[in-house]
Amino acid sequence: MNEICFGSEKIAYILKRYPRSKRVRLCISRDRALLVTAPKRTPFYFIERVLQEKQDWIRKTLKYFEALPKPVSFVSGRKLYEKHKEEARELVSIRLVYWNQWYNFSWGRISIRNQKTRWGSCSKKGNLNFSYKLALLPQELSDYVIVHELCHLREFNHSKNFWDLVSQAIPDHKEKREALHQHRLS
Repeated sequence: MNEICFGSEKIAYILKRYPRSKRVRLCISRDRALLVTAPKRTPFYFIERVLQEKQDWIRKTLKYFEALPKPVSFVSGRKLYEKHKEEARELVSIRLVYWNQWYNFSWGRISIRNQKTRWGSCSKKGNLNFSYKLALLPQELSDYVIVHELCHLREFNHSKNFWDLVSQAIPDHKEKREALHQHRLS
């Protein structure tokens, strides 16, 4: 972990060097971690000069992320999965039937999994997979995920047609999607 001083303020950052990088890049994640990637042989003084030149952007971006509500993280584990798996299966089954009134699609198998990175997915064969953690979300967010995957049965992409399809049942899908980003799977 490295630090850079902007006046009296010290900001920590992670420096990663890659042989194939072409330039120094800065990235700030939601959890306010500053990541600096640079070509392998970039001198340290040059990296610090770039950070000094970008200090206004760094401060502004850190302030922006600080103002956002803290994401809700779910604790994972086999016991929690076993506890909520059937509850999630029942929720998904009931809500799929309810939301399918708008679409009249048919699907294959429904699986409830302990997924680490996705709330749901749809296979080319029409099988729907969902995280058991849907049972722990507010209903409007789990409904959004269910409708999202349901619409992938028709549009297997995120094109304008796909989002038009989603908006038939959930007109405020953009707000729901943004709210879902406040919840982390792992």
